[in-house]
Amino acid sequence: MTRTPLADVACSIARATDLFADAWTALIMRDVVLGVTRFDDLARDLGISRKILAARLSRLVEEGVLVRERYQDHPPREHYLATEKGEELYPVLLALMRWGDRWYGESGPPVRVHHLECGHDTQAITACAHCGSELTVDNTTQLPGPGGRIGPGTQVIGPLLAARRTSS
Repeated sequence: MTRTPLADVACSIARATDLFADAWTALIMRDVVLGVTRFDDLARDLGISRKILAARLSRLVEEGVLVRERYQDHPPREHYLATEKGEELYPVLLALMRWGDRWYGESGPPVRVHHLECGHDTQAITACAHCGSELTVDNTTQLPGPGGRIGPGTQVIGPLLAARRTSS
């Protein structure tokens, strides 16, 4: 089945999920940021076909999320490391993990997140960059941004956001 590309939709969520919404991509990034970086180890850990893994890794490298780096010359061997762009997906993974722990973790979280700076186990929260308060659906709204436009993928939400600009 051919998927409609979302790269041209004027929505950051659409453009990000165009790359990241595939479950294998999220799990590959989980493994890489946790230290599983070699192709064979990724294939074994995930139980993914080598063809699918190679395709996902190529796309992540092409998008600048991962970099392929040689770690051995004879025979030549490479592994995958997260770039700065890839490391910035970590909070997204933590948010998915927190949500999954809450709604699907019947016997408790499979992994604990330990904050090295304070020495405590923790959970990810999305907080306001200005006041530090947790962001929720009830205490936020979205307003149009400079990159917004009405087009494919924003036919209804574009005008809705534009109306908020005029009323605020």
